[in-house]
Amino acid sequence: MKFSLKNKWVLITGASSGFGAAAAAAFAAEGAMLLLGARRVDRLKKVAATAKKTGAAEAHFHELDVAKAASVKTFMAWAKQTIEKRKAESGKLHVLINNAGGAHGLDAVADGKDADWETTFQTNVLGILRVTRAALPLLPHDAGASIINIGSIAGRTAYAGAAAYCAAKAGELQITRVLRHELFGTGIRVGTVDPGLAETEFSLVRFKGDARKAKEIYAGTNPLVATDIAEILVWVASRPPHVNIDEILVKPVDQAEMGKVFRRK
Repeated sequence: MKFSLKNKWVLITGASSGFGAAAAAAFAAEGAMLLLGARRVDRLKKVAATAKKTGAAEAHFHELDVAKAASVKTFMAWAKQTIEKRKAESGKLHVLINNAGGAHGLDAVADGKDADWETTFQTNVLGILRVTRAALPLLPHDAGASIINIGSIAGRTAYAGAAAYCAAKAGELQITRVLRHELFGTGIRVGTVDPGLAETEFSLVRFKGDARKAKEIYAGTNPLVATDIAEILVWVASRPPHVNIDEILVKPVDQAEMGKVFRRK
């Protein structure tokens, strides 16, 4: 039997664009109550407004930079207060989507920059640890609650120019697996959704705003889009409470593996 997300609190990090914004719309369509966080508050405001129109029971937003411990602390305190104000109707947090992340640069190790590496690990690894640690007390036991992390095919397969990103996403995968051991017996479900080639702002950020370089990554292909992943997130979170979707690797048909992509002329 499908687990109803109606009037359930769903917290999404990195919700200002890409997978996060699409997830906000998808969970809103299920009648969920949203807590949205990201650095770009102006965009968050628009995502929240759209979510309300899409069907969200409620949609709240607050600035969040998962790379900064103080920001996570402030955001999670706000999230806790927001939930507790409506505790009589909605209980606790039911779904945590650790989406905030991203890659920075595509340099070989010989040319890599500390700033890019540090940002990559702060967002993709330490960010997940910080947010999850703060969210755990808000997740009910034996009630179908879920922690769903957004990983990447890069966490499973290495490719040149992405040493820090591949390492960080491999870290995300192992964090997910460790959490499953640590939360064993609580009824809290833990899983990871790992996309392959997907066209979002990911490459634009990686290439520091160079739109031409970003477009070249997807030239001639039919890549995944943000809504593809958002639909999967909703499906994972809405499985019956006794069902845990451990790991999903999802690629477009045009991608056989990392580095093997079919391109139309």
